Amino acid sequence: MERISNYQLYVLTVLYQIGTTIIFGFASTAGRDAWIAVLISTIIGLLIMLLYTLIMRMNPGLTIVEWYPAQFGKWLGTPIAWVYALLSLYELGRGLGDFAYLVPLTLLPKTSIFIVLTIFVLVLVYAVFSGIEIIARLGELFLPLIFLLFFLEVILIFNSDVVHIHNLQPIAGKGWGTIWNSVWPLGISQSFGESIELAMIWPLVKQPEKIMKTTLLATITTGVFIALFDVISIVTLGEGIFKNSIYPFYTLIRQISIGDFIENLDAIEVLYFLSTLFFKMSIHLFAGVRAIQQLTLVTNGRIFVLPVAAIGLYLAMTMASNVSAHIEAGLKIIPYNLLIPLFLILPGILFIVTLIRQQLKN
Repeated sequence: MERISNYQLYVLTVLYQIGTTIIFGFASTAGRDAWIAVLISTIIGLLIMLLYTLIMRMNPGLTIVEWYPAQFGKWLGTPIAWVYALLSLYELGRGLGDFAYLVPLTLLPKTSIFIVLTIFVLVLVYAVFSGIEIIARLGELFLPLIFLLFFLEVILIFNSDVVHIHNLQPIAGKGWGTIWNSVWPLGISQSFGESIELAMIWPLVKQPEKIMKTTLLATITTGVFIALFDVISIVTLGEGIFKNSIYPFYTLIRQISIGDFIENLDAIEVLYFLSTLFFKMSIHLFAGVRAIQQLTLVTNGRIFVLPVAAIGLYLAMTMASNVSAHIEAGLKIIPYNLLIPLFLILPGILFIVTLIRQQLKN
């Protein structure tokens, strides 16, 4: 059985939680107060991650699709577990859909998106075939590079004479209602709630007693990183562009211009997006495959890699007719109808049931 270290878990958690959020602008609906919404979401996200890791400790050695049958029984718990397995497939399709709409608008406007997506999916398939340990080792290489590029980007932006600190004022000028609307439900589910999928990886960690500490530290790192990104975007672009742009980070990168020499650094944006997207989609694919393997009691889960990847590719190509419909579904429909029940309500009930059963057993 493959094993990963706690540092590798930390790396994968940060890369997973960052995902595509920095491209779309986390909590951008809050305007200049987006960074406040990020910090509030992070605090609530820490409580959510604490809930998940407590459930893990009460169900040692089990993945999320094994939690529910173990506590709710076979007839009720197994269908719920299948919902989480299918959720991984859906999240894979949505993430690939993000990629499908970004590439034609920014990088390859004349290239068939089906070809680009197919190549990207084949890379994911190869990564998952290689195993979670190989993916984690790649993460160890890419995460420091991403942080280094962020530091370099901040230096270049501040030397491009486009930073206006007053864009952050007045703080909470439109009231806390706008901020809270960005926090609930999308802010807490977009990066932190969906991290329940990492429970498919937790049993593979070498030192399970440190998973809680590692996961909480990774969540804090993610929250601070995204908040800094939002601050830089707001002081550079202003509230209007940041709030209304589909890809504010892509717009931000294009503001860099030093002496008419250092400019058009779109490659940085590409590296950010493809790196974080690759790791998040790899985990979606790995989690979906492992969940189906455990639910079907199949010995070798690799037989499911290609079918699951093909389903993800099909969903990416068909789930929305255009980028506006894709984003609207992600902002208004999915959080209330899918994410809140699966990320908060059911885990909350599971925690209570597990706690009661342990008390009765004792």
